[in-house]
Amino acid sequence: MTARSRRAPLVTVLAAVSALALGACTSSSAIEQAAAVQEGVTTDALVVNTTPEQDRVHTQRNQAAIDLLPAGAFPDGKLQVSVTQGAVPLAFFADDNATVIGNETDIATLVADALGLELELVVNDWSNWPLATQSGEVDATISNVTVTEKRKELFDFSSYRVDQLGWLVRADSGRTIAEAKDVAGLRVGVSSGTNQEQILLAWDRANTAAGLEPVTIDYYESYNDAVLALQSGRLDTYVGPNATAAYSAATSPQDVAIAGTTNGGWPDTAEIAVATEKGNGLAEAFTAALNGAIADGSYRQVLDRWGLGAEAVAESRTNPPGLGS
Repeated sequence: MTARSRRAPLVTVLAAVSALALGACTSSSAIEQAAAVQEGVTTDALVVNTTPEQDRVHTQRNQAAIDLLPAGAFPDGKLQVSVTQGAVPLAFFADDNATVIGNETDIATLVADALGLELELVVNDWSNWPLATQSGEVDATISNVTVTEKRKELFDFSSYRVDQLGWLVRADSGRTIAEAKDVAGLRVGVSSGTNQEQILLAWDRANTAAGLEPVTIDYYESYNDAVLALQSGRLDTYVGPNATAAYSAATSPQDVAIAGTTNGGWPDTAEIAVATEKGNGLAEAFTAALNGAIADGSYRQVLDRWGLGAEAVAESRTNPPGLGS
């Protein structure tokens, strides 16, 4: 990639982009980068394909994983996976506002490839994934589901990502956030009723008990509103799911950066996993499929494609320790 420098605003440079350059682009971010190049401005921003034609990363058929499937599984040769549309870059609609794309859909593709199955994505509201998975409407859910001990009573899990929270800051802040004392005295944005809010409140209590300055907490329901507040200087940092924050930092490095990450299960650790119905025998095969993709490098390609390399797991595990253990 080229060296980082501030990118010219898209609106002022699009007119200068040749038809040839625009025709070669595969997404809005690619168009913006091409516009910047035409103006002699370089950037190391991640360029993401947001068109329906995804040219997805694939892995090889994994016979060892297939052999772990229970007898009679997938008689029609189709793997139905529930995903939740709307969370960039996990699963969201492409430029056609109809085709769901993202990291979760790519992970589902790897599992289907490894098991020799045709993938069928089913878009569900996140609140509906437990019922859809238990009822057999879908074979699995890949939708940023954190493993918890309570959920393990009803579902089996195959882990594929570390559950991380990201501390988003302005690109020029120079700030590093690794522990509670690093947020003392800061104005921090967070979404109400979330796990990250509970962690932030715990850190603030520890700071005040240690005689440090308290945190000023601002609540945001809209991630975009929080980013605007950050860029205008009304926030020092925003803490939320690292997947979204990391994608923002990767695609707009001239604007925002990740100052640090905290495990979503702090002070414990948590993992994101494929969810299948408890006891139906699919989890071990899914875990083997993911480990095959990890071994051949396709798994890491998928995460890097969406700016999520920092959340990679070294191996997929069946029913790893969950929150609440």
